[in-house]
Amino acid sequence: MKKGDAQDPKGLIFESYRIEGITKPECRTIFLDWALSLPLEQNTSTTIGKLLAQYQPDQPDHPMTEVLNEGLHTMAAPRRRGGWRKRTRN
Repeated sequence: MKKGDAQDPKGLIFESYRIEGITKPECRTIFLDWALSLPLEQNTSTTIGKLLAQYQPDQPDHPMTEVLNEGLHTMAAPRRRGGWRKRTRN
């Protein structure tokens, strides 16, 4: 994979791995921007898996690797937090 490919259209993940001293909160912000930039029809979990296959072997301790792993597990098990169905009705 390279900067600007289908898995990372804006090159955000690519660039995050190049930033010296990047923190986990900064990686989370970048991850959110990345996720929002994906086309709706693209499977996010599959895409995260491809990114991890690319970056994790060489940089297993990088904060973005940790954020991608968290994102993969969160995307795999979405849960509803409430909404109108959760509220009591009269």
